[in-house]
Amino acid sequence: MSDYQVTCIIPDGLDLDRRIDTIGGTAAGGWQLKLDAAIQHIENGTHRFWTIAKGESVWVIIATRNGRKYLKTTADGLEPNNLLALPRCA
Repeated sequence: MSDYQVTCIIPDGLDLDRRIDTIGGTAAGGWQLKLDAAIQHIENGTHRFWTIAKGESVWVIIATRNGRKYLKTTADGLEPNNLLALPRCA
């Protein structure tokens, strides 16, 4: 299992529920991963993802809203979403 820091996102502007389309980071020259692939890695236990929220390292986890899986962090309350607060990936 490998751990990757998420430092940026690409939001899916078409979704009313503000679901993230892609997560990314700077490790190994930069990487980006589509939402469904990231969810699959977490569910399979092949990769874990984390980010920094309020100066603390927090894990990225899977949650479900309206029957759809999405990513959030363990430190999230209802709002704001720590991942949505990250800058947009280049």
